[in-house]
Amino acid sequence: MEFAIKINNIKKNYGEVSALKGISLDVVPGEMFGLVGPDGAGKTTTIRLLCGLLAPSDGSAELFGLDLVKDKNKIQKHIGYLSQKFSLYGDLTIDENIEFFADLHGVKDYQARRNELLEFTRLTPFRNRLADNLSGGMKQKLALACTLIHKPKIIFLDEPTTGVDPVSRRDFWKILSNLQKDGATIFMSTPYLDEAERCNRVALLNNGEVLSFDTPKKIKSSINKSIVEIVCSPIISAYKLLKEKSGYEVQMFGDRLNVAVDNYKEDFGAIEKRLIENGVQMVDHRIIPTSLENVFIHLIGESANS
Repeated sequence: MEFAIKINNIKKNYGEVSALKGISLDVVPGEMFGLVGPDGAGKTTTIRLLCGLLAPSDGSAELFGLDLVKDKNKIQKHIGYLSQKFSLYGDLTIDENIEFFADLHGVKDYQARRNELLEFTRLTPFRNRLADNLSGGMKQKLALACTLIHKPKIIFLDEPTTGVDPVSRRDFWKILSNLQKDGATIFMSTPYLDEAERCNRVALLNNGEVLSFDTPKKIKSSINKSIVEIVCSPIISAYKLLKEKSGYEVQMFGDRLNVAVDNYKEDFGAIEKRLIENGVQMVDHRIIPTSLENVFIHLIGESANS
């Protein structure tokens, strides 16, 4: 099978700090792949390595069969990179920014492509506006248009929707979905587990290590636990009680708890009894589908205890 990206035991050290501790992944052409994890997990380091902006300390990687180190210049002609920070020119208009990146990538007769991208990102009415005067969501769309001007085979997106308002975030995902339909390979990092659900496959990354790597559906089914959602009061007392003294995996979401149990019929009775005996009022409960967030916290706990 041809891979768009093949990573084999890549490591990256900054002095005595190990940012990546030997990760291995593969991405197939046309896939939307999500690298998911909290700040400091190694997401940005991974993307910068794959873009040739950092050199690996150990291990190897290939992009469409080209070696990441030996063929770096060839690879960079076929990739687009949207970084976390807005890195365009605030004193240039939308049109001028795209023109600049077209020149940077040696794209001639770029005008038709620019018009296409402006329509695609719905920025045409604002093409003469300075980048400094754009909203956060519009800045991200402009950055994406500049990233796509040379028609890259692989698009790297580093937390593209962080700090973007909900409407712009939804629009951005529509754009990514259309790019994938057109055959683009998308490799994105995100701290948002709900966004990861949209990807074909994901890797859950924590402290420079891959905890799980598969489709969201298979990852969610991997822990073999039921998730009981409990609405109760006082919620903080209930959380501490179950977290510290019961041995169950407990997560708090607003006014409710998610408790991971091995056997609902056997475990819930014990949970309910413990809460009531300690003055907690049970309002409601139900079994809910396992989320990626449930699995991620479970795997982090297992990793810490191993």
